[in-house]
Amino acid sequence: FKSFADVDAWPVCLDTTDSEEIIRIVKAMAPVYGGINLEDIAAPRCFEILARLQDELDIPVFHDDQHGTAIVALAALYNALRVVDKKMEDVRIVVSGVGAAGHAIIQLLLHVGAGQIIACDRKGALHTGRELTDPHRQWIAENTNSEGFAGSLHEAMAGADVFVGVSAPDVLDEAAVASMNEDAIVFAMANPDPEIDPVIAARHAAVVATGRSDFPNQINNVLAFPGLFRGLLDAHASEIRTEMLVAAARAIADAVRDEERNASFIVPSVFDPNVAAAVAESVRASADSAAVGA
Repeated sequence: FKSFADVDAWPVCLDTTDSEEIIRIVKAMAPVYGGINLEDIAAPRCFEILARLQDELDIPVFHDDQHGTAIVALAALYNALRVVDKKMEDVRIVVSGVGAAGHAIIQLLLHVGAGQIIACDRKGALHTGRELTDPHRQWIAENTNSEGFAGSLHEAMAGADVFVGVSAPDVLDEAAVASMNEDAIVFAMANPDPEIDPVIAARHAAVVATGRSDFPNQINNVLAFPGLFRGLLDAHASEIRTEMLVAAARAIADAVRDEERNASFIVPSVFDPNVAAAVAESVRASADSAAVGA
């Protein structure tokens, strides 16, 4: 596997936002594909479409805006925690944005044993005492925020170790970042304008990442999906398991060597030719292990 061209990827754009029509078209095309990578389907529609296709097809179905973002964010967090010498199970994480990407990031963080997570939307923290009609928000409320914190995003930031933003521009101010714990980590990934100017965030946070290419530590989905699908195809996988997503994240994180890793270099370049091959091998091994244990 030497380039993206080694994975045959045929993009298909559908001129519809109707969930049933999307599902019907993808199912009709599926027999000539080894896997499906969904892109640019907003929440909550993306959750139903993904779940239905995963249940009704016998090939891997992946949503890049959910799982691609989650994989690379987890990889970046692995290395950021190494830089500041903190452990995943000990940190307090605030997530801004509970749509497609936020939901997937939270699921993956919980799977790898993240400590306390507080997820916030425009109205503040999600908790079980809040009336939530969206079942996906309700799931987050039931599986995070064990202390029942009910304040705003800015209030949640006080004493936090990690901020993960997949929401909207300028939802944070400098005071909120300054209120975080020492050696804080800020991932402001809203594009094109992040949740806080990374230059301002860096005045108080030890590690800052964005989704943009003009700042250090770009968290970009392209680091994940070419290698992920190569590994899935090599393993003849029929589904994507959470362990495979974690394997991809670890491979991306480990692509940054110990002697290279620093506050301005926690994820490899999107042009690093070794990343996709490393992710493919890690995912293939995870898929093979899952098949043996099935």
